[in-house]
Amino acid sequence: MIASSNMKLLMFERAGGPPEAGVLAAGDSEIIPLAGAGFSCLYSIIQGGASALAKVKDFAAHAAARVPLSTVRILAPIHRPPKFICIGLNYRDHAIESGMAIPEIPTVFNKFPNAVIGNGDNIVLPKMSEAPDYEAEFAFIIGKTGKHINGENWRDYIFGYTNVNDVSARDIQLKGTTQWLMGKTFDTFAPMGPYIVTADEVPDPHNLNVKLTLNGQVMQNSSTKELIFNIPQLLEFLSKVFTLEPGDVVSTGTPPGVGFARKPQVLLKPGDHCIVEVEGLGQLHNPVVGE
Repeated sequence: MIASSNMKLLMFERAGGPPEAGVLAAGDSEIIPLAGAGFSCLYSIIQGGASALAKVKDFAAHAAARVPLSTVRILAPIHRPPKFICIGLNYRDHAIESGMAIPEIPTVFNKFPNAVIGNGDNIVLPKMSEAPDYEAEFAFIIGKTGKHINGENWRDYIFGYTNVNDVSARDIQLKGTTQWLMGKTFDTFAPMGPYIVTADEVPDPHNLNVKLTLNGQVMQNSSTKELIFNIPQLLEFLSKVFTLEPGDVVSTGTPPGVGFARKPQVLLKPGDHCIVEVEGLGQLHNPVVGE
């Protein structure tokens, strides 16, 4: 399981200011801005590889400047990822509750960058959907370019981990297999954050609790040890088709407890509040409003 760590990288805004990159100081109540280290966004750190991350760690260890976390707005850690890749039906129990066969190969779809929002931002329910749903997910961030990746070397390609809420318009998604994308990529349908925990701080990403709370009630509560296809398998499968690049986000699927599979169904509505919490990766809070 995850030990406490201060290598939690995030994007934030001060009142009236531009987006900034930062790292949470010990205690998680203050941010160390990284402009002094030459980094204006997390994407530039990810692209810089090990040397950039080492520079960040050294800077954070000696920097005196601090910004109270309570005074800023937290943004999505990667606002426009090069690729936002999602894996469907990747928990055995979720496939069963959805009435679908256990997949023999990963089910892959994507979201467009317009769907990405940060911690505290509103999930906006579209007028054309009557069945919006939540999905707590564990995501990993690619840190190194790779094609035909050998799964045995999977740690070489992972920069870090974060929370994702794979919000889904079920009535659009389930009109046919070709509609997965359309049901998944409405504006605001990819809350992400609040930060990225670097890979070296997570000894075993395949044994983390994954939870979603809706209006104070726990709706999903499982573990990444229940994944059908783990990180090495996903890296191998995806990279056979396309090159994975630094900053790509891979969201690994959702566990049981989604709203549309419940009896009676529990679908998102204006006024709801979702919290996604993968163990050690913080809490991703998002209110829900109507379009």
